[in-house]
Order: sequence, then C-alpha cells, then structure tokens
Amino acid sequence: MKELINAAAVRNHYGEPSHMSTAKQLDRLDRYCRHFIALSPLVVMATSDAHGRADASPRGDGPGFVAVLDDHTLLIPDRIGNKRADTVLNIVENPHVGLLFLTPGISETLRVNGTVRITIDPELLRPLSVGGKPPVCGMLVTVEEVFFHCAKALIRSDLWNPERRVPRGEFPSLGRILADEIAGGNADEYDRGIEEQYRTRLY
Repeated sequence: MKELINAAAVRNHYGEPSHMSTAKQLDRLDRYCRHFIALSPLVVMATSDAHGRADASPRGDGPGFVAVLDDHTLLIPDRIGNKRADTVLNIVENPHVGLLFLTPGISETLRVNGTVRITIDPELLRPLSVGGKPPVCGMLVTVEEVFFHCAKALIRSDLWNPERRVPRGEFPSLGRILADEIAGGNADEYDRGIEEQYRTRLY
C-alpha cells in the first residue's frame, strides 16, 4: 500500500497551495468572522490529550452563543452534559484547539485555530446564562489562525437540503443502540431517560 509519510511526500502529491488559500488566513477576527460567529448555532471543537489522542465534540445553542470578547478572544459556554468532560480534560493537558463553525443555509464554514483555557469565573460566565442558569464552565480561546473554508464539502454532502433529511425511523433510537451495546440495558427505559434529559436538562 502506498502512503504519504512525510511533508515532502504530501507536497509532491498535492502540489503547492494557491496564493489565495494562504493569503486568506488571518491572525484575528475581522468583521466577517464576527458576523459569521454571530449567526452560527453550532461549532465543532477538536482537541487532543497530552499524548496526541484526538477528539472532536459539537457545541450548540442559539445563534451567536459563542461570545466574541475581542479580535483575538472567544468564549464558548460548556453546558451540563454526561460529565465525561472529554474536551475539558483534553484542554487541561493540551491547550491547542481547532474550531469549525457552521451556519445553516451557508455552505462556507469558518475555521479557527488557537489555544484555550478553562474559566469558572462567575463574572465571565454570567452573560452566557440561559434561563438564569450559567454554563458549567467557559472555554476561553485565544485566536491564532482564522479563515473561511470553501463550500465544496457541504455542496458535495448537500447538507442543508431538507429533502435529504434521513427519516427518523430509518435509524435506531439512541436508547436502542445503548441497550444493544451495554449488557443488561433496556431500550425503552433508556429512551425515556434520554427524552427526559432533552426536556429538562439542556441548561
């Protein structure tokens, strides 16, 4: 099997990037980046632990839920969840983070790379409250690289086309999946518990 095993091999296979693809990279959030983040209800966070084991996790809320504190700083709320805290544990071991912002109806995405630290400062978290409930913590991202990613992936996937939505009945419920994956589990009980959490424990 032929593989690409180093940077020289990658460049030989792909060629050099165009001027536009490198010149578009910024070290700050300009007005277009700020506007896109204000419209975005979903960001995917890529982190890794001290050994480089990678993980990607979604964070979602109302449009603009990620606060832009200044041209170089973002504050992402971390709401209540299952207490695995995979992302937070990664961050305290390795502060590097990659973000991908998505906005429904817009096929371009926004990529932000930088470093991140965890804050539990009540004054910083209070403006991110929903229904009087602040997030468990906040992720303070220092922006190092930011650029818009072209729409090819979302055009190929046809992601925003409502006619391409998968009918819910074509895929098992999470309760059914967990019951099959966890010995002794009951699908109906799991589904009831999950639905209850969706109703009462989003914030």
